[in-house]
Amino acid sequence: MNMPLKHQRIGVVVIGQSPRPTVAAEIAAVLSPGIQIELRGALDGMSRAEIDAIPPMDGYDTLFTLLPSGDGVTISKKEVERRASQQITRFKHEGVGVTLMACTGKFPNLAADGLVILPSAVLHNLVEAVLPKGRLGVFSPLPEQTALIDKKWQRDGVEVVGITLRPGSSDAAVDEAARTMADLEPDLVVMDCISYSSANKARVRTAYPGPVILGIAAAARIVEELVS
Repeated sequence: MNMPLKHQRIGVVVIGQSPRPTVAAEIAAVLSPGIQIELRGALDGMSRAEIDAIPPMDGYDTLFTLLPSGDGVTISKKEVERRASQQITRFKHEGVGVTLMACTGKFPNLAADGLVILPSAVLHNLVEAVLPKGRLGVFSPLPEQTALIDKKWQRDGVEVVGITLRPGSSDAAVDEAARTMADLEPDLVVMDCISYSSANKARVRTAYPGPVILGIAAAARIVEELVS
């Protein structure tokens, strides 16, 4: 028999380290008032030297995250999967009903213990539903990820165009990336990283008139549906 969900507490696992107040704030902006967000990092407890010692093996193993200091780092997905699985299991054992894996990457080896929301699955199914065919524009944090964007997003009837935009970039850099994306004339744009913010989306919308999906907001809306 399934146990009832804990309605007033959700778990969030970021791929870097806690605290990440901006991520928590973006999620809280979508959730109903009174829902407690408990955020932990897959790399919590690691020193900067230890983090620098887990670089990606290749483009497929590459993840980008902002540390609490504001520094951006590239890290190994394989190592993040292992450590994030431990945090997810910990949340389940503490009675948390729903946990959000706060990354839009794919995690085929993640030990999804309990009810775990994976933003990559949310985004892909949402995009497939609203864009059965056409041109999809994707913002990614790193050139290595943009280079692999076809493999992540391509399907029959959909042309994919990608622009690299590092989270935490200046307003001027966001504006420039938005104009470049607008020139490509996509039918739909996805901001494919949890570290992109609603402020980033607002700036993109000043240059691009079409619909924009913000990864963190889309995933948080699914969490809201499950716990409210």
